[in-house]
Amino acid sequence: MSDSLYEKLGGEAAVDAAVDLFYRKVLADDRINNFFDGVDMAGQLAKQKAFLTMAFGGPNNYTGADLRTGHAHLVERGLNDSHFDAVVENLGATLTELGISDELIGEVVAVCEPTRNDILGK
Repeated sequence: MSDSLYEKLGGEAAVDAAVDLFYRKVLADDRINNFFDGVDMAGQLAKQKAFLTMAFGGPNNYTGADLRTGHAHLVERGLNDSHFDAVVENLGATLTELGISDELIGEVVAVCEPTRNDILGK
C-alpha cells in the first residue's frame, strides 16, 4: 500500500508548518484577508490543521462543521470563485516555498478542487 498524501508531505510537522505559513500569506493577501476580520486565528489554524490532516489521509481529528455550513456566512459576504482561486494560489505558493514537489502540489490541489462547490454553496 502506498503512503497517504499526508505521509508523502511529511506528516504532522509538515502540515503544521504549511498551515502556519499559509495563513501568513492569506492574511497578507488583500484579495481575501477581509474574510478573516474578527476571526480567532489560533482556533482557525487548529481547525485547518485538523481538516487538512484528515483530507490528506492522516488521522481524523476534525470536529468542525461541514464545508458548506462552515463557509455559508462567507458566501453571504461575497465569497466566490476568485477568492477560492486566491486561497489555492496561496496554498501552492506555501508548498513551493516549503520545497514540496510540483507532483505533490498537484495532488494537494486535486484534493482541494472538489471542495469548491461546497465551500461556495453551489
